[in-house]
Amino acid sequence: MTKSIKDDILKAIREVPLISPSASQLLEISNDPDHGLVDLVNIVKHDAPLTAQLLRIVNSAAFSRRAEITSIDRALSLLGEDMVVGMVLADAASHLFDSSLEGYGGAKGDLWEHNLRSAVAAKKIAAYSKTRVNGDTSFTCGLLHDLGKAIISDYLKNTPAEIIPAIAQGKFNNYSAAEQEILGLDHAEVGLELARYWQLPEPLPSVIGYHHKPDQAPSEIKPLAYVVHLGDIIAMLSGGGTGSDNLFHGLVPEYVDYIDLNNDDLALVVIEVNEEFNRIRNSLGREGVEQ
Repeated sequence: MTKSIKDDILKAIREVPLISPSASQLLEISNDPDHGLVDLVNIVKHDAPLTAQLLRIVNSAAFSRRAEITSIDRALSLLGEDMVVGMVLADAASHLFDSSLEGYGGAKGDLWEHNLRSAVAAKKIAAYSKTRVNGDTSFTCGLLHDLGKAIISDYLKNTPAEIIPAIAQGKFNNYSAAEQEILGLDHAEVGLELARYWQLPEPLPSVIGYHHKPDQAPSEIKPLAYVVHLGDIIAMLSGGGTGSDNLFHGLVPEYVDYIDLNNDDLALVVIEVNEEFNRIRNSLGREGVEQ
C-alpha cells in the first residue's frame, strides 16, 4: 500500500507545472556567490510581466516614494534581492505556496508565511556560521524547503489526529518519521525531487532534502544544511508553522558545531527575523492571503 502511495506522489511531482525561465535563471544567479545587481537586472528586464510587477511594488504605498521609480536598476536596488527572489518564487509556485495543507491541519497561506519566515531566519543565521555560508543561497533554500508538503498534504488527510498521539507515545521520533511510515517518503524528500524536476542547481535540491537531518548531509553542504535547519526551527518557534507538525520536528543538537549562536544572539535574530519578515510580506501584499 505504501509503495503505491509513494509511486502516486512521485507521479504527482511530474504533474507540477515547471517554473518560468526567468524564475529558474534568477534562482541560479542568486546561488552564485559572485553575482551582482547587473545580473539580476539582465534577467528582469527581458521579462515584461516581471518588470511590471516589480515597478508596481516599488511604487506602491508600502514604499512611499515621492518620485515614481521607472528604472529597473533603481527598483531592484530599492527592493533588495531577497524581496525580488521572494516575489518571483511566490508567483512562480503560487499554486503550491497557497495550498490549504489540509493534511497538516494548516490554512491557505501558512506554507508561504512559514517558508518566508524560514528564509529570512536562515539568512540571518548564515552570518553566525563557523564556516562561510552564502546568505543569499540560505534565503533561497529556506524559501523552498517545505514545498514538498503541498504535494503530500492530500495524502495525509485525516492523519494529524493520529500522528501526534503516536509521536507522544514514542511510536515515531518526529513528524517526518510518521510521513515515512504512512507514505514511504517524507516532505523533505518530495521537496528534493521537486527541485530536481525543476532542474534547480545544487546545493538547493540536496539542502531541501536534508533540512530535517543536517547531520546526515554530505560534508560539502552540511554547514548550509544546518543553517536552513535552524532557520526552520526558529520560524516554527516564532509561531510561523504549517499546522499540526509545528514543533514536532526536533532540533539536531550538533548544530552547535557549525553555528556560533548564544542566547543573546538568538534573541536578537528572532527580533530581526520578525521585522524583516513583516517588511517583505507586507510589501508583497501577501499579508492576508484569502482563505
